[in-house]
Amino acid sequence: MSLTEDIKDFALDLGYSKAGITSAEGFPDYAAELQSRYEMFSWYIDSPRQPVIGAVPRKTMPSAKSIISVAYDYARVCFPENLTGKIGRLYQARCYNAPEDRINGARTRLMREFLEKAGCQVGRGIIVPERLTAAHAGIVNYGKNCFAFSEGMGSFVVLSSFVVDVELDYDQPTFEVKCPPKCTACIDACPTKAIYEPLKMNARRCIAFNTFWAQDVPGSTSFIAPEIREKMGTWIHGCDICQEVCPRNQRRLKATYPQDPFLEKVARDFDFVKLLGLSAEFYRTRVQPLMYNYIREMKYFQRNAAIAMGNSGDPSFIPALEKALKDPEELVRGYAAWAVGRIGGPRSRRLLESSLAGETAESVVNELRAALLLA
Repeated sequence: MSLTEDIKDFALDLGYSKAGITSAEGFPDYAAELQSRYEMFSWYIDSPRQPVIGAVPRKTMPSAKSIISVAYDYARVCFPENLTGKIGRLYQARCYNAPEDRINGARTRLMREFLEKAGCQVGRGIIVPERLTAAHAGIVNYGKNCFAFSEGMGSFVVLSSFVVDVELDYDQPTFEVKCPPKCTACIDACPTKAIYEPLKMNARRCIAFNTFWAQDVPGSTSFIAPEIREKMGTWIHGCDICQEVCPRNQRRLKATYPQDPFLEKVARDFDFVKLLGLSAEFYRTRVQPLMYNYIREMKYFQRNAAIAMGNSGDPSFIPALEKALKDPEELVRGYAAWAVGRIGGPRSRRLLESSLAGETAESVVNELRAALLLA
């Protein structure tokens, strides 16, 4: 058996659903396209991930010859109702960028160790365009919602790549867009109109982007525009809307799968009040195991909880929001103010007025004044 077949067999044995191989020559057209939309993607282009450099692997690893692309089907379990519409299925599945001390991170480590034992040098820290790489390797095709789709799995796949210095047998690319020709379900359903035409997305308007990339980091800001907040619904980490309405995903969404005992336990304990208050214990046991992907400071989870509370319109959240208006974090106080105004009513107005009288932070004062106009 060839090394190529050994690699693919080992990937399947580890639990990956598909494995394919393509050349490491790179994707300069992708890099050019990314840079042409710099305003939309500066937060990514200028990040430590360096995707423009990663698009041409040999810039980082001159010996690179092949890229092994693997797809993992993460929709193998029943996702609890109490987490649906709040946390994206990908993050509930705990398989995206998983740390190596968790089962899904261990799978990546084991694949890398296998390749190294087989005599391959494996590139480290090379961020290739995963969907484009997987299409070159013949394991996915495209959807109009910008997701990769794999036969039998729909778009519920997470992709990983391994750049190696060995010439392997390459697979036939699969670049088709297999959506129904006249289907615009994903475009029509996107609340923020982030998907503005087939295969085109303004990431800065995406709900998922705003739940986790909107932080005080280079290229981004923690401020979420009110027009986006109002359309975020109850999503606090990720968003599945464009996948949920896709005709190509309906079979998977309607299928019956076994329960995930850990997810079920998290779902029983999970609520927005606990997330807004966010004790260290709740963060460690119920937030971090699912949502370790992007956010590193707890205040951003609290912000997202406040937005979800406001969008729920549920006045029973007012006591928790009143407490949050006294939170030490300026960011939390500001978004709690918005949520109170969004829920509205005489009680909300009185609370906002009393908070405004004692608030000194300019950003929170501005949020309180804007919230009074809503209430």
